[in-house]
Amino acid sequence: MRVALFLTCVNDTLYPGTGRAVVKLLTRLGVDVDFPEAQTCCGQAHYNTGYRHEAEPLARHFADVFRGYDAIVTPSGSCGAMVRELYPRMGERARSEGRGNGLATVLAPVVPKTYELTEFLVDVLEVTDVGAYYPHRVTYHPTCHGLRSLGLGERPSRLLRAVKGLELVELPGADECCGFGGTFALKNADVSAAMGADKVRNAESTGAEVLCAADNSCLMHIGGTMTRLRTGMRPVHIAEILASTEEDPAV
Repeated sequence: MRVALFLTCVNDTLYPGTGRAVVKLLTRLGVDVDFPEAQTCCGQAHYNTGYRHEAEPLARHFADVFRGYDAIVTPSGSCGAMVRELYPRMGERARSEGRGNGLATVLAPVVPKTYELTEFLVDVLEVTDVGAYYPHRVTYHPTCHGLRSLGLGERPSRLLRAVKGLELVELPGADECCGFGGTFALKNADVSAAMGADKVRNAESTGAEVLCAADNSCLMHIGGTMTRLRTGMRPVHIAEILASTEEDPAV
């Protein structure tokens, strides 16, 4: 199996440690991971802000870069949802506008091969115990794209429950948005901040040391709120927890 890591813009720029954790984890599980250096933005920021046509060249480039792989794995529910849910819509919209089937044809091969990390582990590799060790009390926030667009369901929780030393506690209001939403946080700052504060208060009520999620964009928003509210909790991507072992523990 030829597997490519689709790191995403946010992770590449701000959270490269998450990408290293994915490679460490998958390598430990016997997967040979490639990182195509030509990868760029998938176009999500453009598409969600209303620049649909401007997103199309980025989507075509994504398809060109990742076409030859058996699986494309990303540690981002939102970017994974862009490929799986919105790329087909882009192709269909182009067709309905009389621009032919070209875009849909180009994008179709990469759509079913793109997996969010926990999907790939549970559905493709068929593992839930990845040999991880993380002796902390953790609560899990299912991000909107992972919950609603990809339907990750219990996959992340099943993986976390199998981690040695980890105590997983339920997050009240887990299915409520954290308030980030990309440009939503900029255009509706007061509402976004209030939603973030609600999420952090719910997380703090669990007594957990760590709030875990599968998307660093949401963790960035929640983590900033945690800092302002001085909670003492830490936001940690699930990949970093799953990559941690007794021999090489995460901090």
